[in-house]
Amino acid sequence: MTIATRRGILATGTGLAIGSAIAPLSRARAQGNTIRIGVLTDMAGTYRDNTGPTSVAATREAVAEFGASHGFAVEVIEADHQNRPDVGSNLARQWYDQGVDLILDVPTSSVGLAVNQIAKEKNKAYINVGSATADLTGAQCSPNTIHWAYDTYMLAKSTGGAMVRAGGDSWFFITADYAFGHALERDNAAFVRAAGGRVLGQVRTPFPGTTDFSAFLLQAAATRPKVIGLANAGGDTANCIKQAAEFGITRRGIRLAALLLFVNDVQGIGLQTAQGLVCTESFYWNMNDKTRAWTQRVVRRTPNNYPNMIHAGCYSAALHFLKTVAAMGVPAAKASGLDLVNRMKAAPSEDDLFGRATIRADGRRLIPSYLFEVKAPAESSGPWDFYKLLQTTPAEEAFRPVAEGNCALVRT
Repeated sequence: MTIATRRGILATGTGLAIGSAIAPLSRARAQGNTIRIGVLTDMAGTYRDNTGPTSVAATREAVAEFGASHGFAVEVIEADHQNRPDVGSNLARQWYDQGVDLILDVPTSSVGLAVNQIAKEKNKAYINVGSATADLTGAQCSPNTIHWAYDTYMLAKSTGGAMVRAGGDSWFFITADYAFGHALERDNAAFVRAAGGRVLGQVRTPFPGTTDFSAFLLQAAATRPKVIGLANAGGDTANCIKQAAEFGITRRGIRLAALLLFVNDVQGIGLQTAQGLVCTESFYWNMNDKTRAWTQRVVRRTPNNYPNMIHAGCYSAALHFLKTVAAMGVPAAKASGLDLVNRMKAAPSEDDLFGRATIRADGRRLIPSYLFEVKAPAESSGPWDFYKLLQTTPAEEAFRPVAEGNCALVRT
């Protein structure tokens, strides 16, 4: 097997970006026995460390581990969608037209939802790992899409539910103003109200581009909630937590709920400030011997960044995809993304990071979720040792019940 690693370098204009990313494919079109995976991600923005180069590295690790004895070549390419739906849509359309067989990762829910439609239109395979919105397996579900590692409902049930059970029955949300933030706020607010709690208000922050959250934090604190829910991610979450500490908001008896927090965010914030926060992931590098061994292989490719559930998901998804291609044969896999996705749904996935998992008709992959608390500095045993496990939600309970998603693929 030949493993090619080609990068689509984005220029300043959308047209130049697409041309640069697509050019390598044109040179490889003659390779009819080549399977192509396109990692569409955030290489330079607020989600870079949580997705980006480490998602690409994890995908390449899956290809390397899959091995060279299956009779076909695998090519991995990458591009930066700049967290813009127009850029992501154009890249996805061009990639599919030029022979990409699978688009993978795609953080930023507005971009993820846009690519979701294009995959269906082009009858190609799409595994979303990076976007959180549960709408991908709900009202906007597609027969060509699988949602792999987490979603807003899972986060709300685990992190939001834990905060409510701990007495946090009044909330104010600081929400990134796009599809992801709206979905995360919606799903968490539903859990708060169902438990008898109150939502005192919310404020929407422009995305991307907001770095100063002080006014939003002070507005939230003025309503005297027990919990300020941060319906954002990446650098936005980190900035909120740091600025809340600077303004002494947590010293007023208000708790912060980081509704999507990654181990990479904790690294950037520092344990002294992040200690005591609770968060939910479906993977933690330090869970067991297998996750630690895999992490060391990936860290050789990205020495300054440890993998989170998105990175682990890109590896896991790429591996299951390649196993399915091998079982179907390359011509059949290339002929129909729908058939390929249906075969992926029919066979349970299994790997060292997530174990054995099934995929529902709506495209939702079912895996356990883990509620973690960020350690105090004195509790950490070394670099990137940040989490202690509080509780596990089993796979069959972690995600929204299929009958409640309003997915047209599900027959009731």
